Order: sequence, then C-alpha cells, then structure tokens
Amino acid sequence: MELIEPDEMRKFQAILKNHQITFTDFSFSEIDTTDPKTDEIYALQGFLNVTRKSNGLSKEYLIGDGTAWVSQFQKDLDEGAFT
Repeated sequence: MELIEPDEMRKFQAILKNHQITFTDFSFSEIDTTDPKTDEIYALQGFLNVTRKSNGLSKEYLIGDGTAWVSQFQKDLDEGAFT
C-alpha cells in the first residue's frame, strides 16, 4: 500500500484491538488516482476498499494527503458497518 501512511495503519490496528477484532480479518484494495501529469507537486490521492473477511462487509474510503479515512473507519465500525 503506497498511499496509506504507517501511522494511519498503526491507528487502524489500534482501533481493531480496542474492538477485539483481529487485523487479519480485514483485506484492503487500494486504487491510486493521483494525476502524475500535473506540473505542480501533486497531492497523493485515491480510494481504499476495506473488507471484513469473516462477513464480507466492505466500505470505501477516500485516502491520500489530507484525508481522515481512519476516523471515518472508526465511526463506521462504531455504528456497526462491519458487523
């Protein structure tokens, strides 16, 4: 995964631990939509599909510079989106 920062993944894993869910129960599919043709220094951006393997439930998040996908994942998890 290229767009996900290591600190974001640590926060994601901490959220799972707090909910007593194993990290290995999730799979990730990342799509990089960054435009490499721009002359300016471009912001990395894309989409991340997070799927819980045990029940097949998934959500898609905007990822990259300036996004808050981890917070949105936690909100979704708290609201039962993966159960």
